Amino acid sequence: MSGTPPLALRSLSTADGGFEADFQRVLHWSAETDTAIEQRVAAILDDVRARGDAAVLEYTARFDGLIATSVSALEIGQDELQAALARITPAQRQALLAAADRVRRYHERQLEACGRSWSYRDEDGTLLGQKVTPLDRVGLYVPGGKAAYPSSVLMNAVPAHVAGVGEIIMVVPTPVRGSLATGGAGGPAGEGAATAAAGERNDLVLAAAAVAGVTRAFTIGGAQAVAALACGTATIPRVDKITGPGNAYVASAKRRVFGQVGIDMIAGPSEILVLADGSTPPDWVAMDLFSQAEHDELAQSILLCPDAAYIDAVAQAIERLLPGMPRREVIRASLEGRGALIHTRSMDEACALSNRIAPEHLEVSSAEPHRWEPLLKHAGAIFLGAYTSESLGDYCAGPNHVLPTSGTARFSSPLGVYDFQKRSSLIEVSEAGAQMLGPIAAELAYGEGLQAHARAAEMRLTKASS
Repeated sequence: MSGTPPLALRSLSTADGGFEADFQRVLHWSAETDTAIEQRVAAILDDVRARGDAAVLEYTARFDGLIATSVSALEIGQDELQAALARITPAQRQALLAAADRVRRYHERQLEACGRSWSYRDEDGTLLGQKVTPLDRVGLYVPGGKAAYPSSVLMNAVPAHVAGVGEIIMVVPTPVRGSLATGGAGGPAGEGAATAAAGERNDLVLAAAAVAGVTRAFTIGGAQAVAALACGTATIPRVDKITGPGNAYVASAKRRVFGQVGIDMIAGPSEILVLADGSTPPDWVAMDLFSQAEHDELAQSILLCPDAAYIDAVAQAIERLLPGMPRREVIRASLEGRGALIHTRSMDEACALSNRIAPEHLEVSSAEPHRWEPLLKHAGAIFLGAYTSESLGDYCAGPNHVLPTSGTARFSSPLGVYDFQKRSSLIEVSEAGAQMLGPIAAELAYGEGLQAHARAAEMRLTKASS
């Protein structure tokens, strides 16, 4: 690898006159979906609505190379999920169970804090409150084209189970290796004839489904899977909400069915922002930047630090460690395309810049992380201290790894128990309460020109009814 060119990674300084323009270029990312993808997804959704199982079978054969005579044949039974759990190595099983336990315990605390019904009574006896109930049925999309993601199964299914969701329906593409399909994209890079009868089912994904309490699972993916979950077919039940990540076709489909069903979010490329004071070994920070860059060429890794010498040390560590990474070409493309090492005037300024970025993952790699945490307002997840690598949060720390991206952490939250519940207001007005509230409501209703509203309130006044 001696001929590998040096990494062309941006180095910026907030003290430079052109910093703001350079900074905006680093942050820029278009979330617009390609028009061709939108049109293709719209056609698939319409077709699944119209033809149901038949359309699902056709698209699964075309895009995943997976041929089946019925959608029922694409269902993975509970016995197969349990068999996969028994089949994986003892070390894998122990890690999966330990991660699931931590994720479950965290979300049980979340349920206690924000997921319970409550009510109170006014002095006149009027009862007001909120009734919290779980969704009846949710759909979990698990990517399955380029890689397997058992962690995504845990992070979506466990909080749904803790929330009390009645049924969790998992869909996961299992494309036939060697076919010209796209791995469940719902739109092909090339469409060739399928030559195999079954795709590869990943044992870790199936084992995670068994551990997390998935009710039913189907080997379908792409826009057709989203459409089936949103509309329902003869075999696949209609869900109330769809969660889980996917490619551009899946994101487009989720966007289009929102309103018919709920969705968690439209996620963009993965992001990490490391806010460092220079006290963490440079190799650690370099690897943390790699940890998100290896996801995707469009992923973003940024370092903010007031110590110029430390930034140089991290840059040297990046150059030294990159050749040894199996996904080095993806990491290189990500770092050169959207990465940056930014020298700030102070840690306070670094915190202010972090709030402007509102990153998905924010590492406070500092000897005094709790000194800076109060200044940080916008982030999907905040990792405090040198030993808290983002990767621990991805798999087993406990909090959810489904996080807002592309600056949406300014107004969005991580996936949680609350995403699998809904809230109903409780109102029971006493006779005495109606005497006090009636005139207020009537006055406002007359002001809006809604006489029936006003009269309905007035009829319950004691003087009016006597």
